[in-house]
Amino acid sequence: MTAQPTVDDYLAELAEQRRQSPHTISNYRRDLTRLMALAGDCGPAELQVQQIRRFVAQLHAQGLSGRSLGRMLSAWRGYFGWLGQHSSLAANPCDGVRPPKSPRRLPNALSVDETAVLLAPEGDDDPALEARDIAMFELLYSSGLRLAELAALDCEALESMLVDGEVRVMGKRSKARIVPVGGKARAALTEWQTLRGQLAADDERALFVSRRGTRLSHRAIQERLGRQALRAGLPRHVHPHMLRHSFASHLLQSSGDLRAVQEMLGHASIASTQVYTHLDFQHLAKVYDAAHPRAKR
Repeated sequence: MTAQPTVDDYLAELAEQRRQSPHTISNYRRDLTRLMALAGDCGPAELQVQQIRRFVAQLHAQGLSGRSLGRMLSAWRGYFGWLGQHSSLAANPCDGVRPPKSPRRLPNALSVDETAVLLAPEGDDDPALEARDIAMFELLYSSGLRLAELAALDCEALESMLVDGEVRVMGKRSKARIVPVGGKARAALTEWQTLRGQLAADDERALFVSRRGTRLSHRAIQERLGRQALRAGLPRHVHPHMLRHSFASHLLQSSGDLRAVQEMLGHASIASTQVYTHLDFQHLAKVYDAAHPRAKR
């Protein structure tokens, strides 16, 4: 097999058998394309661990962070592991290779006040578009959904959200979870339900649709949220994942229940959720600095 067909076969298996998302497949393709470019005339089966270490060092010198290199190594390692099952590859050259450490970045979350400002209706020229946008953003914040989970929702999910106050979504690696839907989000969804027919095509199943009546794209949702943040006067860029971060941070601040937040976010590991405890401590530190008499100069 030549290098390119094996990459295509591997990605096809990830998509069809392991049901990885299109976003993950796109990232893996980019990472493996970079590997092939670095390898040059050297075939995948000929690569050795010292070459992989050199590639990582080169990319780090070019400015790639340890986090990005870790994700890239994961893609390479998975590919070589698959290649070992389908060829005479003796060993995985990525085994034992670790990315350089990077400072851990805290999630970028909105404050409670900023979230309230963001979600306040602004009086859009088109009431249907405004109702759709507020319903989307309230649901992102209310239930901590990922962008892909929101965009994939169909109208069939409305009954469960409005009647039972919960939504079932399919997360990473096709892992389903059920999360609560708050009162504000249900009210916004009810409003959108009455106006959706003005935009949606007759046979369109998607819950959130564009002006053309078809399912709203990820990019369009990002742009509408950015536009809403500008209109609300927020001094920074706001993206959909920021509302997921805000959901987790505000819930943890109020409840302190890390396990419950982990379950609602759909994190496989508690370590992924623990980063929000650092964010919560930052919030407490700011309160202390502003309020404690001995904290002031």
